[in-house]
Amino acid sequence: MELDDELCLCFHVTCRKVVNFLRVEQPQRVGQLAECFGAGTGCGWCRPFLEKLFDAAKASGEIDVEVPDAETYAQMRRRYLRQRKEEGSS
Repeated sequence: MELDDELCLCFHVTCRKVVNFLRVEQPQRVGQLAECFGAGTGCGWCRPFLEKLFDAAKASGEIDVEVPDAETYAQMRRRYLRQRKEEGSS
């Protein structure tokens, strides 16, 4: 994923915004990333990726985490949303 690709697809929060938020604000809890334009407060798909970024920032200060390319990421989210919908209708 490139820095200008959206990490939180619900609220169009880019990876760059999250990385900069982590560097500047230095949140103490992963939940504080919601203060970054609402990241992670929509469907929930991006939360594991936000947690990985947060953990990397806390552990080493280096925020370099493997995230799929934007197209793959969006496809994975669509599957996630379909699965959630199917589970909810069961």
